[in-house]
Amino acid sequence: MSSPATDRTSAVRTDQDDTTRSRVLSLVLAHGPISAAQIAKDLGLTPAAVRRHLDALESEQFVEVSMVRSTASGAGRPARRYVVAPGGHEQLAQDYRGLASRALATMARVGGEDLVHGFVTEEVERWRERYRPSVEAAGPDVEDRLNALTAAMSHDGFVASHTTVTPRGPKGVTLRSAQLCQGHCPIQDIANEYPEFCEQETAMIAELLDVDVRRLSTMAAGAHVCTTHVPLQLRAAGTKNSTNHTTARQGGLS
Repeated sequence: MSSPATDRTSAVRTDQDDTTRSRVLSLVLAHGPISAAQIAKDLGLTPAAVRRHLDALESEQFVEVSMVRSTASGAGRPARRYVVAPGGHEQLAQDYRGLASRALATMARVGGEDLVHGFVTEEVERWRERYRPSVEAAGPDVEDRLNALTAAMSHDGFVASHTTVTPRGPKGVTLRSAQLCQGHCPIQDIANEYPEFCEQETAMIAELLDVDVRRLSTMAAGAHVCTTHVPLQLRAAGTKNSTNHTTARQGGLS
């Protein structure tokens, strides 16, 4: 049975290893392809210690080995160099999301909800202006605009898709509509705390498509996907950015 002192020592050693491992990963990100010897020199560690961290990062699929010729002419034996693997990029993205979440919490504490609202509005406006050219280039047809918006959002990591449905309305009238689904949310951790992102994103979708949309579910509210109902035949009533959606916090029909 281990003693409390031994447990504390192990915990400190684990924290130190995690910190050093993060520094190693950051160097690979900034300077890869990079050798273990160069990392050791930059961090003031022994090559053996660095290789231990690199082996751990490689086993966790954060980094991978790239064989690089050691001379400019391409002659000679290839040397082992380390680059960030896809899993490493995801880990770093999570770190940045954590930073953004803490920054928003500071905004709320120092400047109140108005400051947070202003930040969210400005951020979603950047999305809107990034998507607008491709959506407007698709022409006036709602389904064509939805195709363009789906592609643009997928490019930003939302893994968007849509399906068309044609239910029969009153007196046998067929009402074509679509369901826009987002299978991944790059800011889900932040949206969990600040569902205003979901609400303003819904308004953005309605404005770009020029129809009244309804948010059916959000991952921030616990759903597996974010789903938005998009009518394909009815234009928006009144102003272009008129929306008819449920609150993102509830994520259901109201």
